[in-house]
Amino acid sequence: MFDSSLLTKRSPLAIAIGCVFAGSIFTAHAQEEGTDNQQAEEKPQEKITVLGSRIRTDGLDKSSPVEIISASEAVGQGLVTLGDLLRTSTVAAGANQVTAATSTAFVTEGGTGTETLSLRGLGANRTLVLLNGRRIGPAGTRGQVSAFDLNIMPLSAVERVEILKDGASSLYGSDAVAGVVNIITKQGDESNFTVNTSMPMDSGGETVRLSGTFGRSYSKGSFRVVGDYQRQNELANGDRDFFDCGQNYVFDPDSGERADIVDPRTGDFHCDDLLWGHVWIYDYAPDSNVPPGALAQYDYDGNLDQYVPTFNETADDPFDMRTPNGWHPVAYDRESYGVANADHPFQDLESLSPEQEIGTVFGQGELWVSDTATMYGEVLLNRRKTTTNGYRQFWSYIYNENFFAGSDLSEGWTGAQWLSPTPITDHSGSEITVDYRRFVAGVEGVLGDYDWDISIQDSRSDGDYRTKVIFADAIYDNNFSTGSCEGTQSSVRGVDCVDVPWLDPQFLAGNITGDVRDFLFGEEEGNTVYDQMTIEGIISGPVMELPAGMLSMAFGASFQQDEIVDTPGETTLAGNSWGSTSAGITEGKSNTRAVFGELQIPVLRDAPFAERLEFSVSGRYTDVSTYGSDTTYKASLNWLINNGVRVRASRGTSFRSPALYELFLNDQSSFTSQRAVDPCINWGTALSQNRISEQVAENCQADGIPADYPGAAISATVFTGGGAGQLEAETSTAETFGIVWLPEFTDFSMSVDYFNIEIDGEVTLLSAGQIVGGCYASENFATDPLCDQFFRNDVDLRVEEIQGNYLNVAKQINRGIDVQLNYPFSTDFAEFNANYEHTIQLEAARKLLPTSELIDRVGEFGRPKHVGNFTLAMMRDDWTFNWTARYIGEVSNHERFGLGEYRDDATLFGDPVIVKLDSDPVIYHAFSATRDFETEGLSVTLGVANAFDKEPPKVSSIGGVTRMGNAAFYSQYDWLGRRVFLNVSYSF
Repeated sequence: MFDSSLLTKRSPLAIAIGCVFAGSIFTAHAQEEGTDNQQAEEKPQEKITVLGSRIRTDGLDKSSPVEIISASEAVGQGLVTLGDLLRTSTVAAGANQVTAATSTAFVTEGGTGTETLSLRGLGANRTLVLLNGRRIGPAGTRGQVSAFDLNIMPLSAVERVEILKDGASSLYGSDAVAGVVNIITKQGDESNFTVNTSMPMDSGGETVRLSGTFGRSYSKGSFRVVGDYQRQNELANGDRDFFDCGQNYVFDPDSGERADIVDPRTGDFHCDDLLWGHVWIYDYAPDSNVPPGALAQYDYDGNLDQYVPTFNETADDPFDMRTPNGWHPVAYDRESYGVANADHPFQDLESLSPEQEIGTVFGQGELWVSDTATMYGEVLLNRRKTTTNGYRQFWSYIYNENFFAGSDLSEGWTGAQWLSPTPITDHSGSEITVDYRRFVAGVEGVLGDYDWDISIQDSRSDGDYRTKVIFADAIYDNNFSTGSCEGTQSSVRGVDCVDVPWLDPQFLAGNITGDVRDFLFGEEEGNTVYDQMTIEGIISGPVMELPAGMLSMAFGASFQQDEIVDTPGETTLAGNSWGSTSAGITEGKSNTRAVFGELQIPVLRDAPFAERLEFSVSGRYTDVSTYGSDTTYKASLNWLINNGVRVRASRGTSFRSPALYELFLNDQSSFTSQRAVDPCINWGTALSQNRISEQVAENCQADGIPADYPGAAISATVFTGGGAGQLEAETSTAETFGIVWLPEFTDFSMSVDYFNIEIDGEVTLLSAGQIVGGCYASENFATDPLCDQFFRNDVDLRVEEIQGNYLNVAKQINRGIDVQLNYPFSTDFAEFNANYEHTIQLEAARKLLPTSELIDRVGEFGRPKHVGNFTLAMMRDDWTFNWTARYIGEVSNHERFGLGEYRDDATLFGDPVIVKLDSDPVIYHAFSATRDFETEGLSVTLGVANAFDKEPPKVSSIGGVTRMGNAAFYSQYDWLGRRVFLNVSYSF
């Protein structure tokens, strides 16, 4: 990787571009200066458009910080996809990214399997992605599609990627808030066939890629065709031991030894994943034999008698709970929690990273119709199939045999209780197929001294998502029923009702077959279509000669049309999908018109302390049919002082109108755990243990919540939808200041850039926990608008409904420093090239509402303060050796856990423990060797990634760090482990 702005006038464009296109990590500094200058004098240089400016020039020494990543770097590091490669850049590595794995574990924009890029962690819909300088439309499924899916473009078609590391809305459009990523495809006549594979030492996550490309140039034009097929095997939870058994992972404050709850049945630490097969108890007995918080668990192994009594053994009055034989209370204290079942075999089979098959055909060509005009076109066809497997709980409510109206289906269960049986099932997962196509046609040419380009881009993403569902009418119709439902029909589907054996131990354990399975479970298929069409025209050239050089300009206009139609499956549309999002059809359309211009103004040349000084200014007027109009600008300074020292600076504004899904997402409903969202549950104990602030406790009390409120029900209903009619556009300001040094006495180069991006009125969807938690944490509890977005049940005080539409939050800030160093050198033994890039995040803060506190997450998981990449290459004869070290700095969430103060003490069932919520720096090493057989046209690369088999950091279950199993679950960390990779390429 290198910064294009490190190339100065002593490295002419022809040589610089040739080096970039060479597909190696080496920069133009390895060229001989004398030869470069001689070539530059002998022939005119082609004018090109460099990312960060719309003016065609003959040099790369621009004021904007642009990083260039060669696609060939992926081969030497064992990276398989474009997403893998881009996430290694420090401009992306400092924030958690959406990967196929995270999209499987959580609901993400674009749906399962989508991979997007968020520069500076400001969001994928604030990062503009271009393909050969032109927009490329988004792809994905479900109603929240707006960003480019990195799965669409295979590495085999990519020559390099340019990343503009500051805002550029005035040049490229409103979504270029955090920067611009420009994917450049391969050129030239080279043709090859490549086989690439990556094989982890442990099973799961294997990848194979087959690709071929054919390119030719003729007297009147050129063309290139690329075909690529990639398959990635599923990585399941059970494939890695740090995922397959989540434990407490806490420590004794005196000895430092593990203080986890132990499962006496195994003698090992208790697996604390999803509780399964239990009956939740709602107890109304005056002096009950049911311990507070206890769940009923069946004795599947026949040994629970050794550890906990049965309900029947402790029952001594009619109100006490009695059960059929084999049922025991568990999970009410430390000892009984140790025997609570929370590690079902289904868990090991759940997809961590899904199985994916991706096929792509890409073609591009140009026809030189005259000496001054060229027609060009591109075709991109892509199909992605993503398959995931999952598991889940589901539950119903049923009376005891003799409580209230009683139930004939609860034979043997007596006492003053009602029950919520909670079985588990592997009927969960999805199969997604996204067909994507994109066409580009255009013509460019020269008119006198002016360059012009007119193009049209049209893309369509058509995605089908087939999902396993549990029918809501099979459950809701019969909640609190008093007997058999046979002879009736379900309320939505109208099918014959089947009695579900809710209290059968085998049913609770997931052994669900026959008529019961058919009655409860099914599948549905939804479809998402996203169309984007862009027309753009631009002209650039000289305006007038000034004493310091030519005043140049660019002027252009564009029209963009976006349209989304998401049609969920029939079950979802009918609101009949239990425990899952229900939604209507999301449909929206917008037209965006813009005019823009740019001036490059030379001020000084060959003056004392100013070999060159120039300013660039740009402005854009944008009108969006769904929002309105606004203007943005950018001003840049490019000051070449002398002796290879350059100063560059810029300040620009952006505005981003809300995306279609942010406006038109049809109301969705889902469910969330009461304990995950309600900070007022047992707020008295939580305050005494410093788990909530005094402000939260005061507000819970003011709301009439008792200090010992135990919570009610299991889940709350969450409604989300678009904010049409209420949302305003985001506005933002981006500032950069940098110094570049290319000393004349050596090929060493260095750049240091400070960046500061501030977004106001950010459009976001607050989580249910943020809404309820933000209300009770507010100093203005009585009037805080968050408190109007949910309400409690008047009877049992549970949080019943939460409304979470898209809204404008107050502010997001990201500040930091980018450092880049490059040094190519030679010895008698070999040629070497060393490169290092490092990003220091100074602030990554967010403020939800004007009355909220600005929260800075720098140094926490997902937001490391320091990230860096070091590469060293050695070339000798036909051999190339590469070493890459990827650095993720130390992180800690202890201050977040301590509400602003460092805290590692906690309690586990009343016992003091030490929690681990931090990680030391992590370095991942990759080594590879490449042998080129030039006469045979063969190149072979063999290497090992994550060479020292670094596992993700382990963290405690207490403290709020996102984890899977025992491991911190953030995209910066490697989940596959050590793996061997091989790349064989045959050129012809």
